[in-house]
Amino acid sequence: MQRILSTQLSARVGGTVRIAGWVHRRRLLKSVTFLIVRDAAGLAQVVVTDAAVRAAVASLPEETVVEVVGTVVANPVAPAGVELTAPTVRPLGPPAVPPPFDLYRPALTASLPTQLDHAPVALRHPSRAAALRVSAAAVAGFRAALDARDFVEIHTPKVVASSTESGANVFALDWFGRSAYLAQSPQFYKQLMVGVFERVYEVGPVFRAEPHDTVRHLAQYTSLDVELGFVADHRDVMAVLRDTLAGMLDAVGSRAGAALTTLGIEVPELPAEIPAVHFTEALTIAGASADEPDLAPAHERALGKWARAEHGSEFLFVTGYPMAKRPFYTHPDPARPAYSNGFDLLFRGVELVTGGQRLHRYDDYRAALAARGEPLEPYAGYVEAFRHGMPPHGGFAIGLERFVARLVGAANVREVTAFPRDLHRLIP
Repeated sequence: MQRILSTQLSARVGGTVRIAGWVHRRRLLKSVTFLIVRDAAGLAQVVVTDAAVRAAVASLPEETVVEVVGTVVANPVAPAGVELTAPTVRPLGPPAVPPPFDLYRPALTASLPTQLDHAPVALRHPSRAAALRVSAAAVAGFRAALDARDFVEIHTPKVVASSTESGANVFALDWFGRSAYLAQSPQFYKQLMVGVFERVYEVGPVFRAEPHDTVRHLAQYTSLDVELGFVADHRDVMAVLRDTLAGMLDAVGSRAGAALTTLGIEVPELPAEIPAVHFTEALTIAGASADEPDLAPAHERALGKWARAEHGSEFLFVTGYPMAKRPFYTHPDPARPAYSNGFDLLFRGVELVTGGQRLHRYDDYRAALAARGEPLEPYAGYVEAFRHGMPPHGGFAIGLERFVARLVGAANVREVTAFPRDLHRLIP
C-alpha cells in the first residue's frame, strides 16, 4: 500500500490508507487515545481504541517516527476534517528522545537562542517550517518572474581574489597558499554577464564580516541579485523590481497558502506603481536633518508609516541617495551629480532592496576610482570589460531572509533562517 500525505486523506474517506510521519502529540484518555501524526504536508489525527495499540502508542514519545494504516473517516473537528480509525501503528525507528521544548504547542515557548541551538528539531515546529516554506515559494516566484522576462540564471564565484566589491568587511581564507576572500556580493560578475546575456539573475549566499549584532543582520544570507542591460536609467530597474516582487508575492500566495494560514498572515497588496520619494524629500518626511548623509533605521520606520498613511502602501522607493554613500560604480544623476541614480526599497519601514543604474563607460570607471583615491589595479579584471563595450545597465539585490521576516512579521531574521550564521553562531 503506497504511503499518502496528510493533505490527501480527505479524498480517501471510507478507504484504508497508509501514512507515516512523526508522533506530534499523544492524548492518552481513559478509553481512547488520540495520536497526532505530523508529516511534510500537515497533521493527521489517529483514533486508537484497541487496548494493545493504545499501550504501544503510550510507549512512543513525541517525535518518534511511525507508520499508520487505518480507515479514513470524516470528522469535522479533526485536522483537515478527517481522521484515521481502527489503526495499526508501527515504529519506523527507536523511540525518540524528546526535544527540549514541546513542538505540539501552538507557539514555541523556548527562547530564540535555545531554538537556534536545537535548530534541527525546532525547525520541525509548524510555525518555523511554515516560514521556510514561504521563503522557498518566494524564491520560486523570483525565478519564475525573471524567466518570463528572458533573464538567464547565472552562478558566480563565492571565493574571490580581492576584497574590492563593497565597503563591508570580508572573511579572509587560505586558497592553496594564497589570500582569498568570501564574496560579499556577485555585483561585479553579474555586471560582466550583462555583456553576455543582457539580463541575468542569481540566487546565492553572500558573506559580510560586519560586526553587527542586530535583529536584521546576518554574516551569511541569501541574496536575490538581478542585473539588466539597455536601461534608460534607474527607473527601468525599479519597474523590473516591482514586477519581480509581484511574482514573488503571487508565488507565496499560490504555493505557500497553508503556511500563510499557519502563520495567520496575508500577502500584502503591491501597488501597480510603488510610491517614490527623492532622498532629500525623504529626510524632510522623516524629520531628519537636511545634511544627513544616509537614512537611519528610525528614519526608515517613519517613512514606512508615512507610505501607509499617504499611499496605503507597505512599499516605498527612496531614490537619489548621495553619491558619497553609494559604491563607486553607481551612476550619478546627470541633473544633480551629487546625487545618484540609485534607490532603496523600503518594506514596512525596513530597507529591503538596494539598486540603481551603474556606470558603463571605461573612462567613467577610471575617473570614479580616482575621485575616491582608489588604485585601478585591484579592479583591473572587472573594469577591463568596459573597454570592450557595455550597455547602460543597472540592477538590484533583495535580501531573502529580511524579505521573509518582514512578510511574516518575524521580529528577528534568525526566526526565518534555518541555520543562521552571525557574529556569535557557527553551529549547528
